[in-house]
Amino acid sequence: MAIVERTHVPAIEAIGLEKTYGRGAKAPAAVKPTTLTVPWGQVLGVLGPNGAGKTTIIKMIGGLITPSAGTIRVGGFDVARQRAQAVRQIGAVLEGSRNVYWPLSAWENLMYFGQLKGLRAAEIKPRAQRLLTELGLWERRHETVGSFSRGMQQKVAVSAALITDPPIILLDEPTIGLDVEAARTFKDWIKHLARDEDKTILLTTHQLEGAQELSDRVAVIKEGEIIADLPTAELLARHAENRFEIRIMGSPNGTVLPPGARIEPDGDQTRVLLPPDTDDRAVFVVLGRLGAAGSQLVSVAKARPSLEEVFIRLIHNGPAADRAPAKEVVA
Repeated sequence: MAIVERTHVPAIEAIGLEKTYGRGAKAPAAVKPTTLTVPWGQVLGVLGPNGAGKTTIIKMIGGLITPSAGTIRVGGFDVARQRAQAVRQIGAVLEGSRNVYWPLSAWENLMYFGQLKGLRAAEIKPRAQRLLTELGLWERRHETVGSFSRGMQQKVAVSAALITDPPIILLDEPTIGLDVEAARTFKDWIKHLARDEDKTILLTTHQLEGAQELSDRVAVIKEGEIIADLPTAELLARHAENRFEIRIMGSPNGTVLPPGARIEPDGDQTRVLLPPDTDDRAVFVVLGRLGAAGSQLVSVAKARPSLEEVFIRLIHNGPAADRAPAKEVVA
């Protein structure tokens, strides 16, 4: 693999990137003119509704789709003019694609993809053993991938993407269709790649809780256009409101709450989110009502929005005047 001087170039750089299908001024644009830069060692979460252009962007970066306009550099290599050098910097797991061959065993897949990417068998074997061991597949390495669960197939796909030890990983919906345990394993593995192996990761996902946990930075895309691109903490802080969160055990037992309050069950507890800019006096009134109803207080704190709340606000941001007048809530 070509050696890249990380101090001089970003891991991924897309300038004026655009993709339209068809010709003429009315040709639909899957991706509108977009500029995106991903520094080395960063996890970038690219979020958006279905059809927003996330997968198209990933495939253009990976050299699988030709842009209609713009320039993409991966590790300093121009994807259009230096494609071979550029794609050597990348390992990719793409949603909706068979990233590995199901009739082959896990071991055979890794040997095949390693040799396809120019490695010798002596280089592939120790890497394959380490990857399959770390992902809990070593004992089943000689079984066909088609006999595996979806989660195990994804693990083999990730192993195949990492067999050349690429510095940049593209993950398109890596946890889709996985059960809770398999999805948790994948999240832990992504953390390991980013923090222990210093990989640069571009991740698309609809699992916004996982994206908040994993991403150093978040880009939100809507109708082919990036509408937000900030470090995760800064994005959440920008959309924070002067809002209190009260946690109680059980339910609010019919307590009358202020207009605009929101009630969210959370296991054995309930979150009572008061409207933005509720003053201290009003908070004490609500606490008194909850106490009178026999609710057991757990905590009171200033609430921070989740990434899901911010995402929905960005995608569906409508004028406040279009909302119905608020009324008191009986919980």
